[in-house]
Amino acid sequence: MTEVLRLDDVPRVPRGVRLRFDEVRGTHLLLAPERSFDLDAVAADVLGLVDGIRSVDDIITALAEKYLEDRAVIERDVIGLLDELWRKRVLDR
Repeated sequence: MTEVLRLDDVPRVPRGVRLRFDEVRGTHLLLAPERSFDLDAVAADVLGLVDGIRSVDDIITALAEKYLEDRAVIERDVIGLLDELWRKRVLDR
């Protein structure tokens, strides 16, 4: 699996994987069967936009507007995060 996500890909969280906020620890979690991933607030914002409707390009645009950041920086970071989660099989496209 060396392929990376493209801007026109539409990522989605597969069945059995959930994004949750742990009130006790005050952290965002991505829960998958038999494993979990701690997420920082930015990663949680990215995954909050993964709805199976928005493309990677749409997600990048929304985050660039929200954070008032250079789109190239956002694009590199978003694709890196989504690609890593896809390789770990906690994200589909």
